[in-house]
Amino acid sequence: MLYIAYLGEKKHNDPTLVTASHHDMLSSIIGSKEEAVASITYSYKHGFSGFAAMLTEDQAEDLAELPEVISITPSQKHELMTTRSWDFLRLNYEPPSELLQRSHYGEDIIIGIIDTGVWPESKSFSDQGYDAVPSRWKGVCQLGQAWGPSNCSRKIIGARYYAAGLDKANFKKNYMSARDISGHGTHTASTAADAVVEGVSLHGLGTGVSRGGAPRARLAVYKVSWDTGNNAKFASAGVLAALDDAIHDGVDILSLSLSVDEDSFGALHAVQKGITVVYAGGNSGPRPQVLFNTAPWVITVAASKIDRSFPTAITLGNKQKLVGQSLYYRLKNETMSRFESLVNGGNCSKEALHGTSINAKVVLCIELTFGPIGKFFKDVFAGVIQGGASGLIFALYTTDVLLSTEDCQGIGCVFVDIEIGFQVATYIGSGSLPTVKIEPASSITGNQVPAPKVAIFSSRGPSIKYPTVLKPDIAAPGVNILAAKGDAYVFNSGTSMATPHVAGVVALLKALHPHWSHAALKSAIITTASTKDEYGMPMLSEALPRKVADPFDYGGGNINPIGAADPGLIYDINPNDYNKFFACQIKKYEICNITTLPAYHLNLPSISIPDLRHPINVRRAVTNVGEVDAVYQSSIESPLGVKMTIEPPVLVFNASKKMHAFKVSITPLWKVQGDYTFGSLTWYNEHHTARIPIAVRITTQDFYADVAYTNMTLHPSSRCFPACFLFCLCLVMIRGAYGSPKLYIAYLGEKKYDDPTLVIASHHDMLAKVLGSKEEALASIAYSYKHGFSGFAAMLTEDQAENLAELPEVISLTPNKQHELITTRSWDFLGLNYQPPNKLLQRSNYGEDIIIGMIDTGIWPESRSFSDHGYGPIPARWKGVCQLG
Repeated sequence: MLYIAYLGEKKHNDPTLVTASHHDMLSSIIGSKEEAVASITYSYKHGFSGFAAMLTEDQAEDLAELPEVISITPSQKHELMTTRSWDFLRLNYEPPSELLQRSHYGEDIIIGIIDTGVWPESKSFSDQGYDAVPSRWKGVCQLGQAWGPSNCSRKIIGARYYAAGLDKANFKKNYMSARDISGHGTHTASTAADAVVEGVSLHGLGTGVSRGGAPRARLAVYKVSWDTGNNAKFASAGVLAALDDAIHDGVDILSLSLSVDEDSFGALHAVQKGITVVYAGGNSGPRPQVLFNTAPWVITVAASKIDRSFPTAITLGNKQKLVGQSLYYRLKNETMSRFESLVNGGNCSKEALHGTSINAKVVLCIELTFGPIGKFFKDVFAGVIQGGASGLIFALYTTDVLLSTEDCQGIGCVFVDIEIGFQVATYIGSGSLPTVKIEPASSITGNQVPAPKVAIFSSRGPSIKYPTVLKPDIAAPGVNILAAKGDAYVFNSGTSMATPHVAGVVALLKALHPHWSHAALKSAIITTASTKDEYGMPMLSEALPRKVADPFDYGGGNINPIGAADPGLIYDINPNDYNKFFACQIKKYEICNITTLPAYHLNLPSISIPDLRHPINVRRAVTNVGEVDAVYQSSIESPLGVKMTIEPPVLVFNASKKMHAFKVSITPLWKVQGDYTFGSLTWYNEHHTARIPIAVRITTQDFYADVAYTNMTLHPSSRCFPACFLFCLCLVMIRGAYGSPKLYIAYLGEKKYDDPTLVIASHHDMLAKVLGSKEEALASIAYSYKHGFSGFAAMLTEDQAENLAELPEVISLTPNKQHELITTRSWDFLGLNYQPPNKLLQRSNYGEDIIIGMIDTGIWPESRSFSDHGYGPIPARWKGVCQLG
């Protein structure tokens, strides 16, 4: 299994020495340097020290025992999350907004896109009018299948790809290069930094000028995600390698539309090097506590809806007119819309459609499931097309998200809400010969469409992993975003689409304020965000029922680029404070001062108190980046059940006093085990308003049940001090299969050498200590992380991984994990994993010969779910019958 070993700061500036140290460390676990080299998949040697290596569980445990190993965790396989929007954010191109002009359209800011690659021939990536590549750029143009030197340009200035840590089956339908086959990375890259392309639309819908938020920014492409046909997969070991290389290459911003938490230390090292890291929050909403990527040093993005919709007229045979949403367009050779037969397909599953003639008919499908239904829709549509249907009316709880309608192949696919769906169903059941006429969609924008509002799929907080860190940070457009895919342009929805919007805004802010820190940029975005819609009413959150949005839906609010350019005050953070926070997480108590640095004192532009029992004081500090002489008043909106005061209530800034600290006193007004309530703290004067969100939960127990969190990390120590519980997260040991090598990721922290070859050499030397020889270490390593941090990914047995984890240089060692884009797995969720099989499944022989009686509506016996392949004879104790009918 692939494990990731984190060793903290690199001890050499030369990457080869860092890699060699990895080999030496791993060889001490595995038995020879040759095995260590063979085991390592990635060696992290630039931004920090660590590696990913294939290890058995025993090896991983041995590695975790090494004093150099800070943490060791399995590498995981993850899923991807997936142009009116910029005008909606008031970044108009014609005439150009003041921010675009003052920032020179983000010129020469380098945005790293860690995704599925790009399609370089797209007009979105034209380098016409660009000057030479910035001299500070140190990256490469990695050649590969269908990717030659000419595919890099003055726009796409670098390209790399990362395949180690994933099953070979994932590459059958992919280019072994940075070329994008799924379109996801092309879409996100063009959203962030699309060159200006006129006359873009999807068959006439959404017509306009396509351009990214920072149209003059440069792009660096890091392909970590690979299309598998139904979705895309990527390995956390590969993401770490991309982060490491990006630090070395010299990117300014990293945009990751990925759902992965294991690379937080890689992102931490990037932030320490001045890189702003922007992550998608995930598409598992509207359920609470389902956020990904919640470390305090990254910007976590939620998705919101813009003021554009695509109404589609539906006329029933009884002359009743209804309206849905679609991207339906009429083909050039198609006649005017006409009435067609209409049939009720239930939920349109294969079983529901069995025996129903749908050929040349419009099918009504009603889906009562509440939550992500993208894959379900694809399956439904495939069945409808196979049956020869001429159209589809799909009723669901929200019509804001137009799912994969590009798959509709020119037939009418219309989304309607449940109420309209039942109206259509009632008409079908009226006894007449039901018919319907579907008109092509139209496009409307502006105040007719209530916006912004939080998308139904956007993952909600609070953060389980870091309950004292309020997440998400910000919401940005992520619904029906038109951007490049291949040579064309398509609509996509997801926090994947929202993330590059934030990255594009950060590019403009970095160009305008080149000396601002990552924390300053993040603060400016959060404190100036909007919590109102276009009518001045509170933003709504799509849920069931729809509700007024709160900070767990959108963080500070919907992104406001114009306001973020001039925030007045910012909440800055010394990167060392992030280090202390992370040190407590991984139990480096010599760095984590648990008596003087409670988690909620981290100077974030938000406050989250998950277990308020007694009065507490929260400290914050603000820095004036506006007018030199300024006076700010305070305004407090206390959460329900809480009294809040601020001291001092007025801040006076001048040339000699640019920063002020203040204290927020928070007192519970009642003793009750409650839920979160929300408020805010605002500093304001006549020119600026800086608002931070506040979330507080009053509790009566030491630790409320859903506050606790256990981080799945292999590490020698498993103690967790109660005094640091909310700041320091317990790390526990993961056990995999003994004996067979797996890919592990070793994190070694900061690299000790500037020369990448020395970092790599140190990885080899370290792994050789575990594996026994440098040759084995070289063969083991899949990735060597040598630029932004030090570490590597290597093939190790469990024993080797355990030995490697014991080395003092190894901060963490984790098994590599493979991930998929979207999944709903009830049995995996209950811990009854099938691959590898759960012990209960094995010990119970998978329930063999247990007879379950189903008293229900009957079954469909031809379903593959009821195959008897591999079964033995029916148990002799069975006395039932097979009643014919």
